[in-house]
Amino acid sequence: MTSPEPLPGTESAQTLRPRVTCRRCHRPLHDPESRMLRLGPECRDPAERVARFDVDQEPLPGV
Repeated sequence: MTSPEPLPGTESAQTLRPRVTCRRCHRPLHDPESRMLRLGPECRDPAERVARFDVDQEPLPGV
């Protein structure tokens, strides 16, 4: 008896986001800005904030 075929669209292995921790307190980070800076909101100075610019973008062709 062979194993059943996987459902369509589930062939790829599920990828987990790498664990990123704060450089100062070593707690796990979840916020994209915190993950980029590797500093949690409690550990970073307000002067270390990164400017974020959201740009309207057309969807990719064929998507």
